[in-house]
Amino acid sequence: MKKSLLVLLGMMMVLWLAACSGDDSSEDTGGDTDDTSEETNNDSDSEASGDQVTLRIAWWGSQPRHDYTMEVIELYEEQNPNVTIEPEYASWDDYWQKLSPQAAANELPDIIQMDLSYISQYAENGQLADLEQFLGSEIDDSNIAENTIEGGRINDGLYGFNLGSNALSFHYNPEILAEIGIDEIPETYSWDEYQEMAQQAADAGYYFDNGMQADVFFNYYLRQNGARLYAEDGSGLGYDDDQLFVDFFTIIQEQVEAEATPTPDFLAQLAGPEDDPVVLGDGVGIFQWSNQFVGLEDMSEHTFAFATPPGENLEDGLFLKPSMYFSISENSEQKEAAAAFIDFWVNDVEANKLILGDRGVPVSSVVQEEIADDVSEAQQAVFDYVAWAEDNSTPMGAPDPAGAGEIIEQLTNLSEQISYGEITPEEAAEYFRTQAESILGN
Repeated sequence: MKKSLLVLLGMMMVLWLAACSGDDSSEDTGGDTDDTSEETNNDSDSEASGDQVTLRIAWWGSQPRHDYTMEVIELYEEQNPNVTIEPEYASWDDYWQKLSPQAAANELPDIIQMDLSYISQYAENGQLADLEQFLGSEIDDSNIAENTIEGGRINDGLYGFNLGSNALSFHYNPEILAEIGIDEIPETYSWDEYQEMAQQAADAGYYFDNGMQADVFFNYYLRQNGARLYAEDGSGLGYDDDQLFVDFFTIIQEQVEAEATPTPDFLAQLAGPEDDPVVLGDGVGIFQWSNQFVGLEDMSEHTFAFATPPGENLEDGLFLKPSMYFSISENSEQKEAAAAFIDFWVNDVEANKLILGDRGVPVSSVVQEEIADDVSEAQQAVFDYVAWAEDNSTPMGAPDPAGAGEIIEQLTNLSEQISYGEITPEEAAEYFRTQAESILGN
């Protein structure tokens, strides 16, 4: 009897230990399963949900852009609880000053908002990953036109994914235009007609515009004359006749002298874009990219309209520009996860209801259609203008070459010196060619 009791107790002890062992195993795998099959299924589910991932993302912009970008990030994190995204954002100048040392230290963020003027430099330095490997997998490009994607291609690699399309435009106040005696700005008008309208504004006590960004509009002017700012292969300048430089910057100089455009010092002293003469109703309009139209209206009490930039051969001058790119750093250890976020940004309808085209007209045809009823009247005006520009423009060509940032700085400084009469356009043309060709390696 005693022996039987001992045997029974021994068997109970074995079963109890086995049960304890089962509990420990369940705790390790995160489940309360009793059989091997269920444990295996739980392991598979854990793998499918993904390990915890932390991504750093950097961008530049104004406060409204920061705000909605954070909302998109929060939406993505809600849908992907295993992903944490750390934001890094700044103004334009501060952004590039911060990015440069990060690149030198091989510590770039996983996802980098990249500009046309810098993408070649970072790509050729081996600091950006080729995104080609992610197309059709992590990034769904089935509803995106090939020529839209091509805007981020350098040589044989894709180093930036286009976030939206932009076109150069003039955003003007119709009421002030009428006040200075002009009914409307025609679809096309010459540079002489532009200066005549500007003089009418100055005579009436208004600025006509607040100037033209030197590199952007000089390139536009060159394109109208069958040339480009840069050679297609980035090996040098894309124009041979320095008279083109002289002619364009003489116009810029005359605009300032006529007080139709504010001096560079005046613009530099503004506290922010909200103090711009156009926003305050002291100017007719502003030359800028199409996606900036909505921000202008949001800041101002006035209503604005679209017009094209001036000059003959408008179609040769105009082009659709990637508003900006998302690139993935070569040093990122989470490239696939970073690519998945880019896919979400360009293809998710709910995300784009938050973005609403601030970074350019959405590249996905499906997204464009789905958010049509959600955009404001101002945003719809942007969509309409870009659609018109698509039919009335020529291809952009290759992205700016490495060193473009230095060249832009040179050109901006020279434009300011010309405006103040510190240097003649002829002297500036010669100096610029020498400096630019040196920067480009010639």
